[in-house]
Amino acid sequence: MYSLPMGILSIATSVMACVLVAVVFFFAPMQSFALPSTDSSGSLNLQPLLPAYLQPQHQGWLPPSNVELEKSHHHCYKDEWNILYHLGGNGPWIEKIDGVAPGGISVPDGCEVDMVHMMSRHAERYPTKNAGNRMIEFLERINATGRPLKGNLEFVNDWKYFTNSPGQDFEQLTTTGPYAGVLEAFTTGVKLGTRYKHLWNYSSPDVTHLWASECDRVIDTARHFSAGFFGLESKSAKVVVVSEDEDRGGDTLTPGDTCKNNRDDTAKGHDNGNTQLEKFRSTYLPAIGERLASQNPGFNFTDAEIYSMQEMCGFETLVRGSSPWCSVFTHSEWSSFEYARDVIHFYRSGPGNIYSRAMGWLWLNATTSLLLEGPQAAGPLYFSFVHDGDIVPMISALGLFEDAQDLPTDKILESRHWKTSQVTPMGGRVILERLTCGTNREKWVRFNVNDGIVPLKGCSDGPGSSCSLDMFAEYVKRRGEEAGEFREVCGLPPTATAGITFLRQPGFPKV
Repeated sequence: MYSLPMGILSIATSVMACVLVAVVFFFAPMQSFALPSTDSSGSLNLQPLLPAYLQPQHQGWLPPSNVELEKSHHHCYKDEWNILYHLGGNGPWIEKIDGVAPGGISVPDGCEVDMVHMMSRHAERYPTKNAGNRMIEFLERINATGRPLKGNLEFVNDWKYFTNSPGQDFEQLTTTGPYAGVLEAFTTGVKLGTRYKHLWNYSSPDVTHLWASECDRVIDTARHFSAGFFGLESKSAKVVVVSEDEDRGGDTLTPGDTCKNNRDDTAKGHDNGNTQLEKFRSTYLPAIGERLASQNPGFNFTDAEIYSMQEMCGFETLVRGSSPWCSVFTHSEWSSFEYARDVIHFYRSGPGNIYSRAMGWLWLNATTSLLLEGPQAAGPLYFSFVHDGDIVPMISALGLFEDAQDLPTDKILESRHWKTSQVTPMGGRVILERLTCGTNREKWVRFNVNDGIVPLKGCSDGPGSSCSLDMFAEYVKRRGEEAGEFREVCGLPPTATAGITFLRQPGFPKV
């Protein structure tokens, strides 16, 4: 296979970065701007302008030979405190740095990626209506007092909310700033197109399907991704919308909606996430309230209002690139917020939900069947777009981040593997890569979570911490038996659809 020389690839990457800078400034022009400096080699330093994933040196753009750069990049991230790693899914896309295999995402020597299956959360968005309205109600209460705030909250006196059209913007992708959701989705398409373009046959008359659950922000994410990967308005790709209706049974991308018991069981299903969140929030928010009240005599801040303040840090960052709310809280308080977000997702749709594994096994099982068929029979590219509450059950079924105990709600479990910030940030994704290696053409599977290779416990001795495809298939079968049959677990009638039927490329009919 022909590969571009390093010089040409470097130039192409730099050109792409400059185009992205132009897009950022088109969306969010600054009143004053000084050109960024150059580094010791004379290259343009884009660090002040671009988020990490857009930097030309980021490992997501690197060819396989740049292993040392990958190691250096990873070491830099590990050694720096970064607010983006403590926003619990409310912040922009970040790469996973904890619990990843050494060597980065480079394809192992003697191997090639011949099949890709991705499940991705929608890109960066505004708050949901519920969360956004709570923020506005808090701000209106403060304004109604007619009294200025002091101390850490003094900036609020002149601060403006990050949207003038909440009814229009809430729950939709952000379109301004370096972390704009439309930009991140498009850039991810370009990045994965750079990485996996060899799997797409330009001359094939067949259309490649991408699947998106029926929600505006999810559909928009898939369309922007498709434009980045396949080209603007490409006739070679089509976004297929999958209904989020409750009556689809197992033939769905959103099993949390179709699993009746998950919806109805307030003690062990979806709603238990909020119950457990309230328990943990009570361990750290009151002390923050006392600190802020001491700076503002006569003001009392509820736990819910303080939590909204912390949420505004992430959501304003998604719109404007940064937020003064982030400086209101200490590193320790941000660690508590991060854990609070871990708790809600762990119990809402993760391992702490008794229906989670059965729900997540649907997509995992369908994908495993396609991996076994291989790219010649089933096609090489599969991209699915959903919500974080749909990725989490799949990860639960896969068992990538299992802890020895459920997350406690009276203290932070520092040793936990479940970290929402690194698993399902906005635009978070899990990619299953099928590898073909060696002269014997052995088949392996490895797991890329936000550009970090995560070993599967008990099956990671293959090239690049991969798992033998046959062993993986047996593992998935066993996990399905442990999780239980979806209809039985979820309280659905036997006439309901048992599993996913739509996940197949049209040019590769099932034999």
